[in-house]
Amino acid sequence: MDHPDSSLRDAVEAIGSSAMRCELACVPCFVRQAMEAVSEVIHDEIRRESLLRRLVGAIASTDWAGSPPAVGQKIHRMIRHELQCADPYRAVKDAMNQAAACILPTLREAVAASHDPRAAAVRVAIGGNLLDAGAMTQIGPKDLSGYMETVWNRPLHGDTRALFRAVQQARSILYLTDNAGEIVLDTLLLEALPKECLTIAVRGAPIINDATMEDAHRAGLYRIAPVISNGSDAPGTILKDCSDEFRARFREADVVIAKGQGNYETLSEIDKTIFFLFVVKCPLVAERVHSPVGSLVVTSPPGKDAPRS
Repeated sequence: MDHPDSSLRDAVEAIGSSAMRCELACVPCFVRQAMEAVSEVIHDEIRRESLLRRLVGAIASTDWAGSPPAVGQKIHRMIRHELQCADPYRAVKDAMNQAAACILPTLREAVAASHDPRAAAVRVAIGGNLLDAGAMTQIGPKDLSGYMETVWNRPLHGDTRALFRAVQQARSILYLTDNAGEIVLDTLLLEALPKECLTIAVRGAPIINDATMEDAHRAGLYRIAPVISNGSDAPGTILKDCSDEFRARFREADVVIAKGQGNYETLSEIDKTIFFLFVVKCPLVAERVHSPVGSLVVTSPPGKDAPRS
């Protein structure tokens, strides 16, 4: 067990009470995720129904206190146990990685031709965040190409210039990835960051379609910067659940770039320079970040260097 400095230790201890909390509106998403995971693995309809009934009962009896990723972590552990499958979304992740890899060359050309390539790379990275099997507003691999054509004209809430000012001054940058497929599209933004001080982090074990080390290798991220596991199977970043190595990297980083709504839900109360990049996927988060569902968002904790445009 490592011993973080007092400010981070206090944040870790406080995050259980100050991070976003589950509300009743979160429950249908948990049930939908259970149904989708069962459908991916179980093809016999009678067994599928029986298993789903058990999972819905387990969801109903689970303590819903905590952030949505913390509750989701518990529920998906139950799902994997009931399915006897360590990675129910593996086929989904493979399809997402492949779909993103197919369109990456076209997106790379579009970013290079943009009047502001760095801001364009941010749009691509955030756009890929809808490859999220845990979200009600998700898109599938077959829809990715058409959706990414729209990211150039979608409103982007936040200031990308503040993000790049911060990374240019940083001695250490930690980039928290989110979903499979999405990490392929992160490539263009990662390439725009100072590589000599960059570390990339993935989930420590399969959870929904979040990216693990296997996905990072498939995306070739190790060719850009060192890739580490956060040691956790939560669909977000619950610091007290992460490995010593990850917490040390998090503590030492001057700037953290956190992809995805799950990272926002678990880290938005931490007093640290964190830039959250995600697509707003539910009304609860939309209200909190003052941006409509579907918006592309770059935001930071209150008081940090990410003024809204």
